[in-house]
Amino acid sequence: MIGVFGGTFDPIHNGHLRIALDAQQALGLDRVHLIPLGQAVHRDQPKATPAQRLAMVQLAIQEQKHFFADAREIERCGHSYMVDTLESLHQELPGQTLCLLLGSDAFNGFMRWREPERVLQLAHLSVMQRPGYTLPDDNDLEALVASHRCETVEALYHSPAGCIHFHTVTQLDISSSDIRARIARGESPAYLLPQAVIDYIIGQRLYAD
Repeated sequence: MIGVFGGTFDPIHNGHLRIALDAQQALGLDRVHLIPLGQAVHRDQPKATPAQRLAMVQLAIQEQKHFFADAREIERCGHSYMVDTLESLHQELPGQTLCLLLGSDAFNGFMRWREPERVLQLAHLSVMQRPGYTLPDDNDLEALVASHRCETVEALYHSPAGCIHFHTVTQLDISSSDIRARIARGESPAYLLPQAVIDYIIGQRLYAD
């Protein structure tokens, strides 16, 4: 089973890497594709260029054999929609089961995605929740969870797609926006993201005021 973990990664940091590793180990994933966002739809565009964000992902995961930096959203023209990304992965990896890894905040807005039901036809959803997480007051999302929830990891391996599985991950209080703000103030972001990524940011003069 292949994990799919998308994000802006502006920059990628240890919080991203830790929950991706938690998911890989908990679900027994063969590998995790980390996919930097190409063009944002409902948010501001990233500060770093697509090529810079891809390079930072590549540097961050160079010592993790189960992680793969996937450039398909950056290479695809137009807005980035996960349904298109999953369709592309199925064309490239026929017969593989895909598991879309989502943080709880992203899952809370899942019903506003493009073709959420189609996403569930293409992949399982693994919601990486914080301790104490509860579903928001959203009738549509609650109904979706009620009809697709799977309580065990084993259930993910008995169906090609369509399960929603919740599991608790290590929650590190790190954010890309905070890292960018620290760098803009001239502060060190050491220990918040891999040193190789810090060196790249310095070399590229990224996020500096």
